[in-house]
Amino acid sequence: MALDFRTDRQPLKEFSMAGLADIVFLLLIFFLLTSSFIPQFGIQVNLPKTNTTAPTDAQYITVVINSEGSFFVDQKKVPRAQLLSVIQSGLAGRTSLVLRADKDATVGQFATVASIARALNLKVIMATDRLDLRTRF
Repeated sequence: MALDFRTDRQPLKEFSMAGLADIVFLLLIFFLLTSSFIPQFGIQVNLPKTNTTAPTDAQYITVVINSEGSFFVDQKKVPRAQLLSVIQSGLAGRTSLVLRADKDATVGQFATVASIARALNLKVIMATDRLDLRTRF
């Protein structure tokens, strides 16, 4: 007794695109949903307020940037071009720099002071005003 596996059906000559369209549609939905979780650059960020301020005693070099963009090293006005030499001459064994920047100072001005501090191997401390929690509530 021999088994007969022959069939009268012909092999498929066309390919159905329905399954492939479903997969592409699911991938599209997946990428659309996950792309909304990626942070967008250029969004305004509210910087946090601090509860403490940086110490400003004699062991630190103090650099102030006012709202006009002027630089002051240990309360003496210094042109931007001479900032490196004045900070370097005022080191006298100090290893940290306290930066007191006005809220209207630019990031470029901060970067100038930070790069000078890095070149002189100084630690930069950003001074802030103490947040008064009593007035918030």
